[in-house]
Amino acid sequence: MNTQMITKLLIDAGIEPNEAKLEVRMLLEHFCKYTELDKCKGIMPDEVQLSILKEKVLERIKDRTPVQYIIGESYFMGEFFKVTPDVLIPRDETEILVREAIKRIKEENLHNVLDIGTGSGCIACIIAKNTDAVVLGVDISSDALRIALDNVTKLGINNRAVFRKSNLFEKVREEEKFDIIISNPPYIPIGTELSPEVNKEPAVALFAGENGLEYYRKITEQAPMYLRTGGWLMFELGIGESMYVKEFMKKDFKDITVEKDMAGIDRIIYGRVKNN
Repeated sequence: MNTQMITKLLIDAGIEPNEAKLEVRMLLEHFCKYTELDKCKGIMPDEVQLSILKEKVLERIKDRTPVQYIIGESYFMGEFFKVTPDVLIPRDETEILVREAIKRIKEENLHNVLDIGTGSGCIACIIAKNTDAVVLGVDISSDALRIALDNVTKLGINNRAVFRKSNLFEKVREEEKFDIIISNPPYIPIGTELSPEVNKEPAVALFAGENGLEYYRKITEQAPMYLRTGGWLMFELGIGESMYVKEFMKKDFKDITVEKDMAGIDRIIYGRVKNN
């Protein structure tokens, strides 16, 4: 048994070849402390390391558990975040949203951000770590908030990113005002068939009513009450949802902009609140 044969186990189970190679590398590094530097030096995994690797790969195949949950962490924008099945696994697409928020904060010297549906806290933590802003992350899930607290402690920014249990704005006080409200909300229409791996992620963070638009509508309707004059509302978008979210935003927001991801899909939308 060697790494190629173990990689083939993943490919035969339906994992795309490049993804399978990446997962093998991640598992080797995490559980066996075998790195790409070892490979470059011509050092091969020993029998014990290969046995551990095979065990983890078989676990991955059996339950189709995402490799990030097996490892217990996920890489996002230069940092490793703790993840469990209580939180979504950070996606590359979300980087577009976070980079736009960081750009706005730095250009306009903004200070207060609200992250709705914070989950693992990856958005809140990256913004807090890379700007001078203070971020309040809210989530309905106590389990998710425990993960977020672990992540903010790991990054050493406890006083810059703080968390609160809240169903959207429920526990946000009226006198609290923000320069940016940012959200990667649940946006998959209820009943959508997903891959076995995505089905391992928390349904509460994936699915939304109203054909996936429920939380966009609710957040957009309430956001003006909590934004300072000229503040920004920023969303990650589900596929095919940009035109509907833009309609929601037209009433209370201006300078509405949609940006695409590398695949040409409308991926984020943001706008500035009209004077309130």
